[in-house]
Formats: sequence, structure tokens, C-alpha cells
Amino acid sequence: MRRSHVTTVSLLVALALAACTNAKDVLEPSAITPPVASAQPVPGAQGGTTGTVAATSPTAPAATTSTAATSTTPLTPAQSAAILSKTRLQIAPIVGASVEAATPLTAELQTRARQRGITLAGSTDQTATHVLKGYFSAISEGKDTTVIYVWDVYDPSGNRLHRINGQMKAPSANSGAGAGADSWKGVSPATMQAIADQTIDQFAAFLGGKAG
Repeated sequence: MRRSHVTTVSLLVALALAACTNAKDVLEPSAITPPVASAQPVPGAQGGTTGTVAATSPTAPAATTSTAATSTTPLTPAQSAAILSKTRLQIAPIVGASVEAATPLTAELQTRARQRGITLAGSTDQTATHVLKGYFSAISEGKDTTVIYVWDVYDPSGNRLHRINGQMKAPSANSGAGAGADSWKGVSPATMQAIADQTIDQFAAFLGGKAG
């Protein structure tokens, strides 16, 4: 009986030890964190402040780099003027707009370009540095007409460099809803002139941003 009792106790002890071992095994994955944490104090063992500086130092170069990149972006008025003065812009025929709507648009594009110091090139001019192609549509909804426009900027080789798009709403003289030639009757010259001003301003901003 004693032997069986001893044997039973030994088995219980062995099971208890095995349970402890299994408990350690279960806790082992969570114990993976301390080695990582302990890896951080290792540099700190030489000096707690050193570990902090090492963690901060990667951020410092990044801040320095971004500051340097920002400092080279802005252009002086003289630099911007020089870039615009070297630009010869050719405006391709407008697609989608009626003749009545395209006429004040084209006239204002020319006026605004001169105001910004941009030289316009004729349709047969081979010295153009940029070509501007516009695509328009007008949609009437109730008393309003929305003009949607897209401008593609190309280089002389036909590669698209930039896209300008937007829309402008204006009171419409037409009733009902729809799109097409009738919708253009509700678009005033002032609306097309405002689109032209925005287009040239965005084109000039593109030139300055590209140079920067």
C-alpha cells in the first residue's frame, strides 16, 4: 500500500511539474516581449539618455530633409517671371463649346496670358513650348447652367504634361434640363471669361510648380 501510495504521490508530483512546464510554455509567447524590451535597455545599459537620443535621431534627419526640400520649392517673383517669359503657349481649337461661347473664352485667354507675361504662339508657329487643348460641355438644370471644362497641356512632341479641369455654374436663360447646343445659349460671356482667367492662372501655377 505504501508503495502504491508513494507511486501515486510521485505521479501527482510529476503531473504537477508537467503542468508547470506547460504553463511556462503557454506564457512563453507573451514572454517574447521582454526580450524585445530588454533589447532596448541594452543600449540604455550604457546610458539611459543614449537610448533616447538614438530613438530620436532618425526623426531629426527626416525633419532636416523636409526643411531642405521646402526651402527649394518657393520661387521668387523674378524667377517666376523668367519662366513665364520663356513660355510660348499655343491654344488649340476649343472642342464642345459653341462659337458664341468660345469667342469670349479665347479672347480672354489671350488677354490673361499677356497679363501673366506668357507669349501666345499661332496655330502654325513651330516655336511653341506648350499646347493647350480644351474640351467643354454645358448642362442646363432648371434655371442654372453648369459649364464643365478640361484642359490638357502638351509639349511640342504631343506628350501630355498636365491636366486642368473644373466647372462653373451660371444662371441659365433656358428652362428644363439637358445638354447640347441649346444649353450654351444660357452661358454668358462673363462665365467663359472667368473660366479663361482661372485656366491661365492654373497653367502659370503649373509652370512654377514644375520648375520648383
